Amino acid sequence: MSSMLKTNGLDAKDINEKYFDDHKELDVYKQLKQREQAWWKSHQQLTLLRERQMFWFGDNSFMMWLLWQLVSYIVVAMVLMLLSKLLDISFPLWQYIALFVVQTLIFVVMLGFKDRFARQLEYKINQADLSREEMLNEMTILASDSLYRDVHAKAPITLKQIYRYYNAEFRLVSLQRLLQKEVDAGRLMYGDQKIEAALLPLELADDALKEYARGIIYKSLI
Repeated sequence: MSSMLKTNGLDAKDINEKYFDDHKELDVYKQLKQREQAWWKSHQQLTLLRERQMFWFGDNSFMMWLLWQLVSYIVVAMVLMLLSKLLDISFPLWQYIALFVVQTLIFVVMLGFKDRFARQLEYKINQADLSREEMLNEMTILASDSLYRDVHAKAPITLKQIYRYYNAEFRLVSLQRLLQKEVDAGRLMYGDQKIEAALLPLELADDALKEYARGIIYKSLI
């Protein structure tokens, strides 16, 4: 597959931001976009699962289980009172007690399977993390025949220019993560700026990059 960016015989130093508005749909671009969307979806799923793990199986998880059991008692009691009022039905005391006993038994059984639930959730987290890494690796392979060539051909170039060239269809954080692979491989280098956003969670990093993407400059070493 050929590079997605046509230089038209111009030297890289003569190319400025206005040349990045013309974009041609190529298979490699479509594939890269699909992988980027899948990568982001996997990341969101991973974040959700980790939040769920922290909530239900973190350091204070036992107290949270007891709290939610108490909340369930209150909810069930309110529902029974509402039904009794709307349907004009009077439930005997023993039925209330039986219902709460059954509810308590269900809670005890779930608590007994807590470790099993935790292992199942950990497995889902590992699968989501693996999927995210696979998508990132596939993005890197596709970028080697598109994004990386374009950046090297146009370097020095800012992250903002790259973002605009792709018509804002890729997230800034996705582009930065991919280009970081080239930086780590010693084929690209940053200017004097510090990439503090790389240390943030992806959602926050994407917002942070918007503030100074114009000042993030990539220089080619090849």
